[in-house]
Order: sequence, then structure tokens, then C-alpha cells
Amino acid sequence: MISRIPDRNIWLVDGVIFLLGVGYGVALSILAIFLDARGFDEQLIGALAAWFARGIACLAIPVGYLIRRWSAKATLVVSLAGYAAAVAAFPFLPGYPAMAACRFLDGACSVGVWVSCETILLTRADGRNKAFVTSLYAIAMALGYVVGPFIAKLVVAFAPMRWAFVVSGVSAATASLLTWARLDRDVRGHDDAHEPGEPAAGPAASSLEVFRRIKTSCFGTFAYGYFQASVVLFLPLYLIEDKHVPAERTIFVTAFFAGGMLVMSTWAGRLGDRHGHLLVMRVLATIGAVMVASFVLLPSFPSMCAAVFVAGATLASISPVSLALQGVVTPRAELGRANAFYNAAYAVGMLVGPPVSSVLFTRWGGAAMLFHLAALWAVFVGLTLAFATDDPRHATSVRAQRAMLR
Repeated sequence: MISRIPDRNIWLVDGVIFLLGVGYGVALSILAIFLDARGFDEQLIGALAAWFARGIACLAIPVGYLIRRWSAKATLVVSLAGYAAAVAAFPFLPGYPAMAACRFLDGACSVGVWVSCETILLTRADGRNKAFVTSLYAIAMALGYVVGPFIAKLVVAFAPMRWAFVVSGVSAATASLLTWARLDRDVRGHDDAHEPGEPAAGPAASSLEVFRRIKTSCFGTFAYGYFQASVVLFLPLYLIEDKHVPAERTIFVTAFFAGGMLVMSTWAGRLGDRHGHLLVMRVLATIGAVMVASFVLLPSFPSMCAAVFVAGATLASISPVSLALQGVVTPRAELGRANAFYNAAYAVGMLVGPPVSSVLFTRWGGAAMLFHLAALWAVFVGLTLAFATDDPRHATSVRAQRAMLR
């Protein structure tokens, strides 16, 4: 594996995103329970999550320009430090307005991290290994999500819940220092170069043209942002209220979801590089949609954890494959802008998902919320069929089939 990816900076970025994933896992595993204990109802919890998404949406596009001006490394260092400060301060803030502003900053810094990391990885990975590289990136974050809830459980056992957010901040601050000390400077002067499997650079494309190339990747990440933001906030509450699962046991739900992603992401990446990214995403989304819809029928907590594991293995694995497809169809010079659009789509999903899910949860219950999330993934499956030609591998496959018929 090391020989396949000789650039140590790719492995360093994976280490950095692991530390950030630990921070996310610690904070997200207790977020809904913490807010519920502070007296926030489902609609306020959803509204607070929307401020996180607004931060992503507002900064996603500007981050692409910041990377061009500052460099991806500088943007990554500052963004990690900003996230560390925001998450550590969050539980000590006095009320909703201050917490909403903090969540906005949290989202703005998070998107700075994602766009910077993805730009570094897609720039340094060759065209034949992009999905493999992005799947390792996803695995590193998933490992963090797996470890984080266990750390949160340990902290909560010995200290007030708010100190888990401080631990999350320490993990992100460590990642910022590691990036500053060890990451090499950005690759420069290669905008016109391209590896085998990558599109050659031409005249600068318009923003509309960049978006057109990556529209299926963007909808995939929109669906994932919508889904992830909704289930992180409301699945624990659904388990507590409808399935009568003790609150302390729901902390581990995030770990099972991330564990599924951890097991499947590398295989999904390799299959995408070999057989076509859109085809793999279509299969994963189909399985995931069925699993989400069937969740309401499961009778026991172990079977629910198994379902969450399968959902993570399928739906969470779509994200690195869609990112790889974006890297395949986008010239290196346009990757910063493409990654900005990609993360803006993720932000829009996170912005829209929690408010809609909170209304469904409040009026019709958790089952209705889960059914509508399954329907969202069904729509994505339809779009992968409608826009199959967005994947260059599809055109190659069609030509091969026609040649066999002649």
C-alpha cells in the first residue's frame, strides 16, 4: 500500500483527518443528548444544526479562493485551529444566540478543512488511484468517528458532559500543529500537467461548466449531508422515544455507522476505480435506501446497530467515491473550485435536512423521518441512471459493448 501511494503528504493528511474525526466523533456522539439536557426541543436542535450548515454554505465557495491566495496548507492550519476553538467553547456559552454563532464558526472552519484536504489529496493522487486515495481519507475519518464515541463515553463517566467538547477541541488543535510542522508546501506550477486517467487542462472553465461536470458528485454529497445531519441529531432521539433504548447506549450508534464505512470504503474505492464510480454509487445507494426504510421494523437494539453498520458501509462509502469521480473529470487547475462546489452542495444538504426532518419527526414521528430519507437516496439512484454519461468509464463500457455486438 505504501508503494502504491509514495507521497508521504497523502498519509499525513490522512493522519490529520483522523484526529479531526476523533474530535467530530466525541462531539457528535453526545451533541443531541447535551442539547436535550439543556432544554432544546427537536425543532431547536434542528435549527441549531442549520447554523453549522450555514457556516459551511457561506464559506465553501470563498475557501476555494482562499486556497489560491494563501495555499491549501495555510488554509488547513487556520481552519483546524478555528474549529478547535469553536468546539471547545460551545458547551460553555450561555444561550441559543451565542451557541448558534459558535456553530456557524464551526461549520465555516470545517469546510475550510475539507476543501483544503481534498484539494491536497486530489492534486497529489494520480488518475488511476483517486478513489483509492479518497477512500483511505474517508477511512481515516471513519476511524476517528469510531474512536471518538468511546472517548466521549470515558470522559462522561468521570467528568461533566461539557468537557467532552474540550477534548474534541484538543484533538483538532493537535491536528493543526501537525499540519503546520510536517505538511509540505503546496504543489505549484503543474496546472497544465496531468496523469494518465485525468482530463488535460484547457482554457479556464466557467463556474457553470465546472459544476456541470461534477453535478452527480454534488447531488451525492448533498444527499449524504442531508442524511448525515438528520440522523446524527434525530436517530438517538428516535431510539430513546420510540424504541426505548437507554440514552447512554445511543452514544455508540455513531461508532457503528463509522465502522461500516471503515470496512467498506477501500473496497468501494477499488471497485469505483475499476468498474466506474457512478455504477458503484448506484449499487451502494440502493442497498442503503432499503436498509434505512427497513430500520423501523427492527425489534432489538443489536439488530438496529447491525442496520446502522450496513447503512454506514453503503451510504457513507458513497462520499469518497463521488469525490474521486469529481477528481477524474476535473483538471487539476480547477480542483479548488470543484471542491468548493462539492462542499457547498454538502452544506446545502445539511442546511435543508435537519429542519425538514425535525418537522416530520415532530408531526408524524421518527418512522416518517426515516422513510423520507430512504426516498432521498432512491432519487439519487434515479439520477445516477439519468446522468450515467457523467462517468467517463460509462462511455468506455458502452463502446466496448458495441464493439462486441459488431
